[in-house]
Amino acid sequence: MTHGPVAAPPWLTALAARTDVGEHEWFAAHAPDTVPTKRSAVLIVFGPDPEGGEDVVLTERAHTLRAHPGQVSFPGGRIDPEDDGPVAAALREAEEEVGLDPSGVDVLAALPDLYLTPTSNAVTPVLAWWPTPGEVRVVDRAEVEAVDRVPVAALLDPAHRFTAVFGPYRGPAFEVDGLFVWGFTAMLLSSVLDLAGLTREWDEGDERSLPDRVRSPWMRGLDP
Repeated sequence: MTHGPVAAPPWLTALAARTDVGEHEWFAAHAPDTVPTKRSAVLIVFGPDPEGGEDVVLTERAHTLRAHPGQVSFPGGRIDPEDDGPVAAALREAEEEVGLDPSGVDVLAALPDLYLTPTSNAVTPVLAWWPTPGEVRVVDRAEVEAVDRVPVAALLDPAHRFTAVFGPYRGPAFEVDGLFVWGFTAMLLSSVLDLAGLTREWDEGDERSLPDRVRSPWMRGLDP
């Protein structure tokens, strides 16, 4: 078991120090090219895994939500006028969603904004390290179904990686311990692992359809 504060791993501090993240293919393709109507932030918080290595906090959205039910995401949400920027918003949202104590988190970097065209939303990923992990839990079950600390080693395992398919959509995905990670979260997570130099070769030709539990009602209506 982990006892006392643990220093951030070298791969994470090196990633936080990079000045060329915006040149990465996926970040460059999603750089804001217009003034967004909404701004959000997500917290990518890594911590020491009790079994060795590192883990990352992911949430599973409530299955009763109309938008993105059951979808796995990072803690985060809209930047409110009262927030002192994206870092403060990401920490506040993490506390509200999973009970994470912001005072115990070391913020390492705010990565370049990512623009989501369908919602005109610019999302700031906030990279952080949790030197002494505490409890995380579901604070509001109407919004969050589950909270997980997922081992990075499991995400890197090629057996847990594939390409998610829905209509014309093709994108990287992960499935670990029943969590089906796809869409924005999977693309961001995949890019972060690439930039950290951790990615292992995986079969991008392994294509899998989205399970029903992560489809919104309108998506289910498109099934033949």
